[in-house]
Amino acid sequence: MTALLTRDNESVRPDPVDALRPPNDREATLLGRGMPTDRLRGWVVTLVLTLIGGIVRIQNLGTPTDKGTPVFDEKHYVPQAWQMLRNGGYEDNYGYELIVHPPLAKHLIAIGEWLFGYNAWGWRIMPALAGTLIVFLTIRIARRLTRSTLLGAVAGILVISDGVLHLQSRMGMLDIFIALFVLAAFACVLCDRDQVRRRLAVAVREGWIDESRFGPKLGFRWWRFAGGLMIGLTFGVKWSALYYIAAFGLLTVFFDVAARRAAGVQRPWAGTLRRDVLPALWAIVVIPILVYFACYWAWFASETATDRNYVAIKDIDPGFWAWMPPALRSLGDYSMNVLDFHANLVTPKDKPHPWESKPWTWPMGLRPMLYAYAGGTDATGCGESTCVRATMLIGTPAMWWLALPMLGWSVWRSVFRADWRYAAVLVGYLAGFLPWFTNLDRQMYYFYATPLAPFLVLGLTLVLGQILGSAKRGFERRGTGLLVVALYVGLVVANFAWLWPILNGNAITNEHWNAELWLPSWK
Repeated sequence: MTALLTRDNESVRPDPVDALRPPNDREATLLGRGMPTDRLRGWVVTLVLTLIGGIVRIQNLGTPTDKGTPVFDEKHYVPQAWQMLRNGGYEDNYGYELIVHPPLAKHLIAIGEWLFGYNAWGWRIMPALAGTLIVFLTIRIARRLTRSTLLGAVAGILVISDGVLHLQSRMGMLDIFIALFVLAAFACVLCDRDQVRRRLAVAVREGWIDESRFGPKLGFRWWRFAGGLMIGLTFGVKWSALYYIAAFGLLTVFFDVAARRAAGVQRPWAGTLRRDVLPALWAIVVIPILVYFACYWAWFASETATDRNYVAIKDIDPGFWAWMPPALRSLGDYSMNVLDFHANLVTPKDKPHPWESKPWTWPMGLRPMLYAYAGGTDATGCGESTCVRATMLIGTPAMWWLALPMLGWSVWRSVFRADWRYAAVLVGYLAGFLPWFTNLDRQMYYFYATPLAPFLVLGLTLVLGQILGSAKRGFERRGTGLLVVALYVGLVVANFAWLWPILNGNAITNEHWNAELWLPSWK
């Protein structure tokens, strides 16, 4: 697509002759290192690894079940998705007062149930597809961040080998969809950054970047708009998207300021505030809110959905909100009930959940979750008289145990080296991590860390890129770096292979089961 900027009210397109001239310093700074030229190889690598990731995720997808029924929190969302399929898109079971999340992910699970029926394949196929798309996105994002097809492939192997993303891709739960849409929004933000810099480079090349002290208008930014849509889809899964709205909104603002400064704009902050902030608010704030309401299309169209006529049933005085349609007021009260449910979802002091964990344990996966367990005569196939079939959510230690060093290095690179790549990954990780510290009394579980996993992989890939080193540093240095990277990737794959039986509920001996539990906190 040809870049289009505006001088005041005049549209400007780049001159083809100017495109042949070598870039000046400002333009070179804006454009940075170009994307790899091996586009065909890049797509072949991406598609092959995505296919492998898909096969790994759907292998024996029907296991585990609780005698043919859902396991763990699938017991909430799978029946609700089936209700939606029966009713045309909405839940209506008033006796089941745990409808406490927006409907989008349950709509997606319902598609799988429509295709395959009410069975494990039906309620898990869409999460498996989401997990496969995460592999695709991670490869493309890593390639864009590092400008290396090789490192994009490394990121793809790492994300395939992560236990959290693997198991959540095989469960009829909501969090894998959050990880997918957040990662898609992050990809759009990165593409928007590159597009903005290319457009400003046109103004620099043509010599009119200084015609306004605020810099040029940047035209309609399709990638930023797409990012807003993706955050809106996240919002339609869980309310935790609110934190990503704030995080990615600020990230786009800082990207715009940095781009205008690199272009030599006299007042980059004022220029960003004047030219970019209002469109950013529309794209990153208003669009997600509109998408959120759109996710309730079936709820609005119904008469019997859960709390659809809440204000009429409860005879609630609208007061100031009398101007608002009753359906919106009912959704508002319904949402307040949901908020109250989450705010009061605290751990009973006399009876805590055995697999509950707090957020400070998540980066290293110190307290995993047991989703299903069968032993003794209920488990066969290991070659001995007594076997174990366990399914445990656990992050691959070869990656998750490096989370804190990776975060520390990312902070150092962001602050002292102004490395925007580490800063961007850090924003994505912390937006899904820090908000959980605001209410530590609330019940929390390790699967809430699912959206962190792709950003952990991206951060590790950036570090591996530095270990690999530039080809300009010589054959010996590059070869040594390649050896270290290869050994580490091999370690991750081997670690994932070791965890495979307890990620997939395979039959193993009691001795093997005990050998899988490396730490006391895993038991």
